[in-house]
Amino acid sequence: MKKILIADSLDKESMELLKAVPGFEVTVKTGMDEAALVQTIPGYNAVVVRSATKVTKPVIEASRGLEAIVRAGIGLDNVDSAAAKAKGIFVANTPSATTITVAEYAFGLMLAAVRQGGLANYTMKLHKWEKKSLHGTELYGKTLGLIGCGRIGLALAERAIAFGMTVVGYDVIPFKTALAVKPVTLDELLAQADVISLHVPKTQGPILGPAEFAKMKKGVILVNAARGGVVDEKALLVALNSGQVRAAALDVFAKEPPEDWTLVDHPNVIAAPHIGAQSEEGQKRAGLDVVRILKEKLA
Repeated sequence: MKKILIADSLDKESMELLKAVPGFEVTVKTGMDEAALVQTIPGYNAVVVRSATKVTKPVIEASRGLEAIVRAGIGLDNVDSAAAKAKGIFVANTPSATTITVAEYAFGLMLAAVRQGGLANYTMKLHKWEKKSLHGTELYGKTLGLIGCGRIGLALAERAIAFGMTVVGYDVIPFKTALAVKPVTLDELLAQADVISLHVPKTQGPILGPAEFAKMKKGVILVNAARGGVVDEKALLVALNSGQVRAAALDVFAKEPPEDWTLVDHPNVIAAPHIGAQSEEGQKRAGLDVVRILKEKLA
């Protein structure tokens, strides 16, 4: 019997399928911090997480018989992959499950940002009719700069091209695509883009800081539905206050939830609590991928 710990909730259908696999004993225990997970993990053969639960080195070292760590989502920021590898534990994620989900969401953030959708909604709920003070621009004819041209970045490019946008892309890994996305350097992208959208994994330090903001077009729109910390939030606030960045749409933050809400409170910021992958369809695909991975590895 293989014991599987579900540490973050999964799609209901996926859970039923997982519980029905012969030889699997599935336990659901969510909301655990590191200390609780250290106490719980011994004896389990696999642990499944999303983004909330952190599988740290102490957790991995406390495990006994752990064979697999599976994250239902993109990236492995919350899993100490090096510690797992050192202990011979298989680590996997579901990188393609929420591609469409996040690409659509990022595009929605772009639309909301260029039309001041967040401020319009907020002022209406204050019973204020700010028709004359709220102005926007079209995306048509504008240049979208993609920082990160993997699955999600290129899925966003496809949607932007359909809206009549020009798309340029920068990635540390050379990319090829049949789409009309022109590869450029980061400096070229910063100089050309009317809208910049990030689609990168978590990095050691910010990709966009004071020097990068200074190189952008004045009045640029910034979208980040990738990872917190890839944008220097203090530098972004300065750029927003100066008008160098006209508006920002942020789904992720360096600290989640934020400890300092100044950036979130800025009138030209649309903010959300890291919900980019939270569609029913995306979570279903992620859950089904988890079931497939565990069956292949453990059944």
